[in-house]
Amino acid sequence: MTITIVGHGYVGLVSACCFADFGNDVYVIGHTDEKLKLLRSGDPIIYEPGLKELLEKNNKAGRLHFIKEYEKAVSQSDIVFITVGTPPKENGEADLSTVFHVAGLIAPHLKKGFTVVSCKSTVPVGTNKEIEKILQKLKPKHADIAVASCPEFLREGSALNDTFFSDRVVVGSASQKAIDLLLKLHASVPGKKVVTDLASAELIKYTSNSMLAVKISFANLISFYCEQTGADVEMVLDAVGLDKRIGRVFMDPGVGYGGSCFPKDVKALISTGKNLGIDTGLLQATEDINQQTRVNFLKKVLKTVKGKTIGIWGLSFKPNTDDIRFAPSLDIIDALLKNGFTIKVYDQEGMENIQKKYTGKLTYCSNPYDVVKGVDSLAILTEWNEFKQIDLDKVKKAMKTPLIFDGRNIYDPAVMKKLGFTYYSTGRQPVV
Repeated sequence: MTITIVGHGYVGLVSACCFADFGNDVYVIGHTDEKLKLLRSGDPIIYEPGLKELLEKNNKAGRLHFIKEYEKAVSQSDIVFITVGTPPKENGEADLSTVFHVAGLIAPHLKKGFTVVSCKSTVPVGTNKEIEKILQKLKPKHADIAVASCPEFLREGSALNDTFFSDRVVVGSASQKAIDLLLKLHASVPGKKVVTDLASAELIKYTSNSMLAVKISFANLISFYCEQTGADVEMVLDAVGLDKRIGRVFMDPGVGYGGSCFPKDVKALISTGKNLGIDTGLLQATEDINQQTRVNFLKKVLKTVKGKTIGIWGLSFKPNTDDIRFAPSLDIIDALLKNGFTIKVYDQEGMENIQKKYTGKLTYCSNPYDVVKGVDSLAILTEWNEFKQIDLDKVKKAMKTPLIFDGRNIYDPAVMKKLGFTYYSTGRQPVV
């Protein structure tokens, strides 16, 4: 079938490449000539493992078309996906202005015959009904349409695998015809097909992300207890995670969650709850604890270091992505700069994005060993495998002071003690 995807960010581009790989003809609408040119040339702009190869493959096969013209794409399409951003406003509410603007641009070009307009952007309950009102008002009289919600569940760093081998595909619509068409599109995806009403589909994505955020913040809350009592958070959570009702996944203490999804989705669900008169105390506590993890980490640094030159390993909010949106590194770098630190940084993929934000304020290094040369301390903020497997003897020799603040608990304290490091981690007693 023929598909249009509006937006070429993480969700839009990954979805476009995967649907094209299924054999569909896919139009991707953008608004920047420079970015569209890069995408046509095989440059995905963003870093996602395997995405460049998949983009090149389907460009070569002629199944991907990166354009600006809505009329050419929408008028030929069986399904139109909206995949634009919904960033948080100052009050935490999701900014839906781009979603509604795009709906207005789609509407006049809907074809004679049946078209599904499906929102993959993460949007609050009721948004798709508003999209439908815009479409019905502006579409040609002959166009037969149905609105659907088909939320994505992509993890940055494993987005291709999550698309091709998803554990579930959620389709929400009041139209059986739309449901059938979307299920046909996802027929080769092995995950369970969950068919719901619009409101349920919209809420499923927010619920999934908020539940995962709650688990992370709960693990960090327990780490606070461990640091004050002498307990070891990894031992505690390993034992708790053996309970099949709980599990260990996403119970990872550290400097907290970041990225383009969890922070904004928790805020948006809080905002929606307040509008509905629901007590959102649990979600607010989740957000508060996430911020407290940064504060606790910084307290350790500011209380311990005697020199003001610090190295940082890891800038992206998680491994296998270049995404620094709401990354813990941003809060920590800002605070360190405010306190007069000289900062050397390295990340496998996030350097370019950090350079755009901190032009001239940081020293950018080409590898992790350059970061630690002559520094008074080292902070680890992203758990890249490169850091887990590094030669720690070489690191120690390069540092002015063998002092490490590990915000991701990637090393064994017993090993660090044997190597002669002063080592601070999360929820575990320091090695001094």
